Amino acid sequence: MRSQKNAQVLLVDDDVALLRSTQFALEMAGIGPIAIIDDSRDVMGWLKEFSPQVILLDLSMPHLSGLELLPEINGEFPNIPIIVMTAINELETAVNCMKLGAVDYLTKPVERALLLNRINKILDLHRLKNQLAEMSDRLLTGRIDRSEVFSDIVTKSPKMKRIFQYLESVAFSDEPVLISGETGVGKELIARALHGLVDSSKPLIIENVAGLDDAVFSDTLFGHVKGAFAGADQPRQGLVEQAGDGTLVLDEIGDLSPNSQIKLLRLIQERTFTPLGADKQKKLNARILVTTHRDLEKLVSSGSFRQDLYYRLITHKVLIPPLRERREDVYLLLSYFLKDAARSMEKKIPLPPHDITDLLAAHPFHGNIRELRGMALDAAAQYKGSGPLPLEIFHAAVRHRSGVDIAPTTDDENSLPPAQLHIKIAPEISLPTIKDGMKVMERFLVDEALRRADGNQSRAASLLGLTRQAFYKRTRE
Repeated sequence: MRSQKNAQVLLVDDDVALLRSTQFALEMAGIGPIAIIDDSRDVMGWLKEFSPQVILLDLSMPHLSGLELLPEINGEFPNIPIIVMTAINELETAVNCMKLGAVDYLTKPVERALLLNRINKILDLHRLKNQLAEMSDRLLTGRIDRSEVFSDIVTKSPKMKRIFQYLESVAFSDEPVLISGETGVGKELIARALHGLVDSSKPLIIENVAGLDDAVFSDTLFGHVKGAFAGADQPRQGLVEQAGDGTLVLDEIGDLSPNSQIKLLRLIQERTFTPLGADKQKKLNARILVTTHRDLEKLVSSGSFRQDLYYRLITHKVLIPPLRERREDVYLLLSYFLKDAARSMEKKIPLPPHDITDLLAAHPFHGNIRELRGMALDAAAQYKGSGPLPLEIFHAAVRHRSGVDIAPTTDDENSLPPAQLHIKIAPEISLPTIKDGMKVMERFLVDEALRRADGNQSRAASLLGLTRQAFYKRTRE
């Protein structure tokens, strides 16, 4: 008796009723397809055509016993894990089976939970090995197969390209994916791309869970039946059910309350949920992605985030680098945002200022891509429609965001930035003359600009609104 030749699991037993009940239990737990063979003499021929991820093998069978079949399977197909299942509860038999190549030994009757646990562990290991092999191949070759899925992410950064390769390698895993990074780096875009790698026609539900109390969290995710609580006049379908077999993205997961963390952990582990007031459980079919700008490892250490949930979430982890670590994308993103803003405002597309690169390269961009987009929108709104944008617009934006007032660019080599920096001077520093005070201030400004520009003199000059020649003159002095 055979079925599902493209099987994930092969069951071998001469007890047909046991085969059927085991098959049903596995399929109800989301494991499958399942192949079943009730005549052990057919096993080797079947394995020459098909390759399951795990074999569940009974020992006591007519014609060819499992004890005889075990070394034969292991000899020809050593990469297929075999779990032995038998009514013989003897230590010597178990040890002998392990020596012959079995990875596990279960005594009949096997508890359903134990069986599922052992099979799931092997399947998880199989998936992990495949993903590691896939990732290694992609990283070595630099291959991205579905570049169109990432078209909304404007980048030429090698770091981002490696993230794309990683996403392609884990796209079809059932495990959650943790997407972390500072505010404004584009976590939602990464989540949308991962969803698109699987099937963009399926539902994509995105929900910010920060600040939801336990009751609202449960109702939002799991829904409720009519009459579940006072005011529940109509049934409500929760987000888990709305996502169907698509993707559910939970944003800012680091802000979940302890009780909500427990509920999420159960959802991920058991892959079932119960709407409020309902009697029957429902099955989770959606892929779960979570995002956070917080350091979950530190939250675990402080006791504000559950360690068991953390380890369930980091099976696949993506850390998006901040914009200051991918400077090569700054000008590219600025041009993109200026074009987008001009189209929305029905204006001529403005050109970036000639000297914009050095200025923005030294800016820390604590708000990341969101901050750069805001700069571009403001600049496009001020554009008069001819020539490049004035650099002063961006100087003003940088001054506003950094809290430092810097003079605009000038061609006067003898010019100095106005004394508008709020500088705290220690009491022991005496300034007997205005000239001496100006020298102290000038030295401070030069040192501070060099520090912010990581020693790059061209960028430091741009920060101070000086020409390179004027800046070099002051560093020599």
